Amino acid sequence: MSTKTAPRGRPEIEYPDTDGQPLMVFVAGDLFWYPVEGEPGIRTASDTLVVFGRPKGHRGSYRQWEEGNIAPQVVFEIRSPGNRFGEMLDKFQFYERYGVEEYYLYDPDFNELEGWIRNKEQLQPVGVINGWISPRLGVRFVLEGNTLVIYRPDGRKFATYLELEQERTSAVKEAESVMRKVEQERNLRVAAEVQVEQERKERERLAAKLRELGVDPGS
Repeated sequence: MSTKTAPRGRPEIEYPDTDGQPLMVFVAGDLFWYPVEGEPGIRTASDTLVVFGRPKGHRGSYRQWEEGNIAPQVVFEIRSPGNRFGEMLDKFQFYERYGVEEYYLYDPDFNELEGWIRNKEQLQPVGVINGWISPRLGVRFVLEGNTLVIYRPDGRKFATYLELEQERTSAVKEAESVMRKVEQERNLRVAAEVQVEQERKERERLAAKLRELGVDPGS
């Protein structure tokens, strides 16, 4: 898409709205993020991090100085019973210090979502999180019933964890069914091959017996 202008007496000028290149976004889960070169002790592992401006692809860890010094803009954490308050506070301070723009913490046991958004040097809490739209991602968070539902920018729902688990279970069952069918077909094929081989040996045995009796098996 582009916009064209044609001032009087001057040739038409085109101003492209985009460079025509796909938007680069790197998304990873449970990946160590090292923000400072030469300081391996300064690190954290987010449940999910999103980095705009970096290409997709496998990484053993996210080393910020090798990524154009671009810090993850959006981070998600899922609270578990084993998470200590001090641990979560350390993570919050880490994200605040090293440039995260949006931080979301979800507790599935209580269906509670907290969010923070950067205001200059600090992460400030989101006032009303239910119905909140991420400025970076454009997705909308809605607490429905006993679960968190995330809506795409076009209004469609992302699959919930339960739905993904049901899809995974269905896919596993379908794969198992296909494997059973393949195994049955293989067993039938092997049984048919065994039968053919037995029949061949029987024909050879009968032919040998006829030759012993002086009869040509081909006559």
